[in-house]
Amino acid sequence: METTQASTLERTLHLSIALPAVEAEVDKRLKRLSKTLRIQGFRPGKAPMRLVMQQYGGQVHQEALGEMAQQSFTEAVAQEQMRVAGLPRFEPKTDGVQGAFEFTAHFEVFPEVVLGDVTQQRVERTVTEVTEADVDRTLDILRRQRMHYETVTRPAQKEDQVVLDYAGFLDDQPFDGGTAKNQRLVLGKGRFLAEFEAALEGMQAGESKSFPLSFPQDYQATALAGKTVRFDVTVHEVRQGVLPETNASFVQAIGVKSGDLTDLRAELRTNLERETRTRTKALLKERVMNALLETTPLIVPNVLVQQEIQQLRQGAMEELTSRQGGKQPAIDLPDSLFEAQARRRVSLGIILAEVIKREGLNASPDKVRAAVEEMAQAYEHPEEFVRWYFQQPERLEEVRSLVLEDSVVDWVCQRAQMVDVPTPFEQLAGQTGGAA
Repeated sequence: METTQASTLERTLHLSIALPAVEAEVDKRLKRLSKTLRIQGFRPGKAPMRLVMQQYGGQVHQEALGEMAQQSFTEAVAQEQMRVAGLPRFEPKTDGVQGAFEFTAHFEVFPEVVLGDVTQQRVERTVTEVTEADVDRTLDILRRQRMHYETVTRPAQKEDQVVLDYAGFLDDQPFDGGTAKNQRLVLGKGRFLAEFEAALEGMQAGESKSFPLSFPQDYQATALAGKTVRFDVTVHEVRQGVLPETNASFVQAIGVKSGDLTDLRAELRTNLERETRTRTKALLKERVMNALLETTPLIVPNVLVQQEIQQLRQGAMEELTSRQGGKQPAIDLPDSLFEAQARRRVSLGIILAEVIKREGLNASPDKVRAAVEEMAQAYEHPEEFVRWYFQQPERLEEVRSLVLEDSVVDWVCQRAQMVDVPTPFEQLAGQTGGAA
């Protein structure tokens, strides 16, 4: 056995297997196979070894040789105390010695991890308190979602719904998608181009007019991008939005059986506080992960990066397929689109594993159950969710991983320079976070 180092993480092992050992293994496998083999013209297990060898010898030889090569490789890296990243690539030697199968194994190893000093890292911790104003704002959103419209006789203004016909012309010729009858449009919502919606403000039912409109240079319909067209519009109806009263019927429609507004507000506060915990936790985790990456730079195995790229690409393709109603998108997503994220994930995985190992962190059953119960609070019947989750132990693996990540976050927070940053809920809701 001979080991060479091709680069920082790339390794090469030169290995050899005695051919008599391979032949003995092949013979043993063929004899075992012949006992149950069915060959036409012979009773099960009675076929001559000559026929067994003729039909299955090549396949069995390849399987035996592959498994013996893998075993030889496994024993060699264990002897050398190397932590292999990904799968090795085996390459037979054409100029090997007689009586032996010689091959070269190309592979990468995990980097040596020297954890950096997080005590000098400044990590911001978002602190948000849900207020009555936040509850009011959420209640207003719920009312607006259930708004209905009533006809008015005044000119149209922002937030009114107008019912109109329109026809668009490019060089005095109608263009595709530029005509509609009895179109309902709420002004100011940005469903149409702002210039189009602005032209409808001030119009009354029964009024018609024409106006020019310039499409943006990056408009999705390339035939219209950067072009100026003419629209002829006729408004049939102007309708004003009417918010529902916060009475018992409204409260029950939201899902609060008592119909009591106080109960609804309490439920909204509970939901907002749960969302606050989720968002602040995600932001803190992202900042902690950034601190770990900054203090512990790594060269990561390319084989692991490629594996992560494949997973990210597959996830992206599945999401695109779902958005297109199950139709596979005709698009090629290059590696470069995912490489930075993949390297980040691989680096964090290696660093987190080192912290967990060095500090002896663990995901205790109590912590796992607490995490599942916290997730369950978002469901109408949380006890059923918890019971379902614990029916299959494999479902808990992802939760255990998250609990371990949380343990690493706690470990960093106990050592880093933590700075609490008061943040209103409305501002928090516009922020995103994620450790990956």
